[in-house]
Amino acid sequence: MSTPAEKLNALSGWRFSVAPMMDWTDRQCRAFHRALSRRARLYTEMVTTGAVLHGDRERLLGFDAGEQPVAVQLGGSNPHDLAAAARIAADYGYAEINLNVGCPSDRVQEGRFGACLMREPGLVGECVAAMKAAVAVPVTVKCRLGVDDQDIEEALDAVAGAVVAAGVDGLIVHARKAWLKGLSPRENRDVPPLDYGRVARLKQVRPDLPIAVNGGIADIAAAKARLTEVDGVMIGRAAYTEPALLLDVDPELFGEAAPAADAFAAVEAFEPVVAAGLERGLRLHAYTRHMLGLFNGRPGARAYRRHLATAGMAAEADLATLREAVAKVSRERAPVRAPDSEAA
Repeated sequence: MSTPAEKLNALSGWRFSVAPMMDWTDRQCRAFHRALSRRARLYTEMVTTGAVLHGDRERLLGFDAGEQPVAVQLGGSNPHDLAAAARIAADYGYAEINLNVGCPSDRVQEGRFGACLMREPGLVGECVAAMKAAVAVPVTVKCRLGVDDQDIEEALDAVAGAVVAAGVDGLIVHARKAWLKGLSPRENRDVPPLDYGRVARLKQVRPDLPIAVNGGIADIAAAKARLTEVDGVMIGRAAYTEPALLLDVDPELFGEAAPAADAFAAVEAFEPVVAAGLERGLRLHAYTRHMLGLFNGRPGARAYRRHLATAGMAAEADLATLREAVAKVSRERAPVRAPDSEAA
């Protein structure tokens, strides 16, 4: 059995990761994020076992080697199917197989997976054991604190105990409960209160288990604060809507230089990837929809977004269109306004 140090070493880049997000973290998004950080661990959108076993695998699982380290997130609750899907994903070259035990959508509830599995820790353990037996790459779980009226102390302990017994390599905890009835998936990202302390307590009682925390972490300073309590942080919406924050990941969290000096240099470095995609028949929008927030806070950012949202949507849009949008952005950041004296 691997030691805690060996497990963390196998989870290269797990100190910081970008959360799996449906309709967002596709391969074009991941390629763009990789231009901003070499070390951040990236995740696919959740892929169900049924889709992996019976769907277009290249479309669902294909990725470029330049995206590594990249992990696949699977959704399912049948141990046999999860083992088969994990084996297929591992053959594609993913660095990690992650099991979704946190999504609260109606779709996953109907399929008996995602957050509703918080009520079935024994089954989660069986799923992890089957996946571990099928692949050599790390197998991890992403879960919630609990669901509905569950006690978060008991619920999280039960899931953690089950997956540890099954040999899990790491646990990512979204530090909120999920409400399966009465709240939408969108509301489930904000309404249940965050409880980072509960995740920290789990780490204290399970020091040998690599644990990462997710939920409400908006910048690198907040990530550093959480890293005093756990082994890793996962940022979702903030990394997507404010992607420039990823430029600080490598220097601030890994002590290494960022792959680009600034957002402008990152776009220039990303251009060959975009060009290759355009040659394959993709539209410019497939890439630029993930880049809209890159220049937030700079004069001209609104004009940049507008240009990509109009000219960038055209079938004939190309690298020149992207360059035209970037040219609208000032290389000087907007000055920080002093607070009004009356409000001080």
